[in-house]
This record gives sequence, C-alpha cells and structure tokens, in this order.
Amino acid sequence: MLTTSRGISLVLAVAISALTVAFLLLMDDATPALLLVAGGISFSVSYILMQVTLEFLIFKEISNIYGVFEKIQKKDYSNIPDKSDKLSISPLRKINKSINLYAQSKNKEIEALQKNAEFRKEFIADISHELKTPIFAAQGYIHTLLDGAVDDKSVRLKFLKRAAKSLNALDKLVQDLLTLNQMESGVVKFNFESFDLKEVILEVIEELEQKASKRKMHIRFSYEKDKTFRTFADKDKIFRVCQNLISNAIKYNNDGGEVQVNLKTHKNNITVEVKDNGKGIPPDDLKRIFERFYRVDKSRSREGGGTGLGLAIVKHILEGHKSKISVSSTLGKGSIFSFELPLEKLETSLPTLR
Repeated sequence: MLTTSRGISLVLAVAISALTVAFLLLMDDATPALLLVAGGISFSVSYILMQVTLEFLIFKEISNIYGVFEKIQKKDYSNIPDKSDKLSISPLRKINKSINLYAQSKNKEIEALQKNAEFRKEFIADISHELKTPIFAAQGYIHTLLDGAVDDKSVRLKFLKRAAKSLNALDKLVQDLLTLNQMESGVVKFNFESFDLKEVILEVIEELEQKASKRKMHIRFSYEKDKTFRTFADKDKIFRVCQNLISNAIKYNNDGGEVQVNLKTHKNNITVEVKDNGKGIPPDDLKRIFERFYRVDKSRSREGGGTGLGLAIVKHILEGHKSKISVSSTLGKGSIFSFELPLEKLETSLPTLR
C-alpha cells in the first residue's frame, strides 16, 4: 500500500492531522468540536495536496520513465512519446525528456539504417544487372568467334565491333560509377572559371545534332541576342549537365519530335530549360528519376545505351554549384528540365574627367 501515491498520501495526511490535533490540545480553550473540525480539514487538505503532488509530479513521471525503459530493453523505439514541448514543474520531467530524446534519436538511427540496408540491396541488384548485360554480350560474341566463327572475315569483323561496343558500354558504366562515388564523397574538385553558357550549349547541340537527325528530330535553341550569358562555374561539368539533359530529351522524345532549349536571364541568375514533347514522366516516377540506375522506361533506356546514372551525376554537379535540377512533366505532352547558374555581371568602368 505504501508503494502507491494513495497509500503514501493517506499516511502523511494522518500524520499531519495528528500533529495538528496535538498542537491544538496544547491550547486551553480547545474544544472537542474544534479538534474534530481542525483534524478533518487538515487531513482532507493534506491528503488532496499529497495525492496530486505525488501522482502527477512523481509517480506519473516515474511510470513514463519505466515505460520508455521497457521499450528500450525490447529494442522497440517506435511510438516513443514526445513530451519535450509540454510544460511541467516536475523535477523528473527533465530526466524523462532526456530519455525520450535518446529513444527518438535511436529510432531515427534505426530507420536510417533500415533505409540504407534497403538501398544497398537495390543498389547491388541494379549494379549486378547493369554489369551483367555488357559482360554477357561481349562474352557471347567472343566465344562465338573462338568456336570457329573467327575464320569468317565478315562475321569476325561484325562480332568484334559488337563486342567492342559492349565493352565500351561497360567502361562508360564504370567511369560513371567512379565519378558519382567521387562526387558523393567530396573527392571531385570543381574548377570554376568565367565562360559564356550560350557557347557551351551551342557546342552540345552541335555534338548531338546527328543523334537527333537519325530520329528526324529538330533541336531549337532560344535566347535573347542582345544579352550576355556569362557565368562563373566549372565549364566541363556544366557541359556534361547540358549534354545529359539534351541527350535525354532526344532519347525519350517521339520520332520526329522537337527539343526546345531556352536560355534566359533573370536578375542575378541564368536559367537553362530543356523541353521535349515526348511521352512524359508518370508522377510516381518523378520523385525517383535522380536515383542511381532508376529508369522510367527500362527497355528503351538500355536500347539507347544509357547507364542510368546520368541524372544522378547531374544532380550532384549542380549541388556542387549550390544549385538544383528541377523537373515538371505531363503525360503525353513531354517534360521540362531546368537549372540555374549565377549571372556574371560585366564591370564597366566610367571614364574619368581630367
């Protein structure tokens, strides 16, 4: 009984009431009625105050602490109550708050580990599949040649070209993986310089025009003739960003479609937009297109020779420039990828009067 708040309150209330009555007995004019009333009032008030104090300031908090400890012992960090924002005068609330914060941090660590484990499984499965495709293809061509097809000159040349193409794809995949890993670990250094972004885009378009013409596509480049588009960034990496976005716009567009590249200035920024009128990207896929190896249309991506790492690399390059890639898409109408870079303003010096 003494282990509960009611039992302790009852004992203390009886003791306080007895002390009150004993004190009043020392007075000559103390009547039995006065003693009874004083004892009853002191008992009632003491019991209520003790009960409230012990129950809400001590026993309740201790019960909460034990509850959290039980969850920690069972390694169950879910549904840990968060009472950090509640005000209380309980001396145990600070301890309870610290334990709750510890349990919540452990819960977040477990969730992060679970997500990392799931990501690791997906990554291993994806990289195994991506490596297997070009390796098996090259093996097939080479073993066919070793089995006797090497004597046929026309077959030999054709199979060697196909094997070389598969090995080139494998090399590109490995290089992209190394690049992405270096960027995520912060090993890759950015060499910032001043350059004309318009010239970089023109160079990319010139490089990809043949690829577009094979599918009867046209690349349109729109920019204001009277404006400058100089920026301060890593030229080679921004070239790769533009190359990847325009190449993807060609790859995922419809035959005979159009790729529109817009270059605009706004206050202190330059905006690059790459738009296609292809099939578009489903809303559920928009959230994941910047993940490693994630493809919206896996069959078409592999036929086009993509590694599935291009947009992930684009994202990390732009993050290194303190920018980000944005995407909007409508099914059946196409997609728009855009990013911003700082506009470098040319300093003009005013002539001095003599």
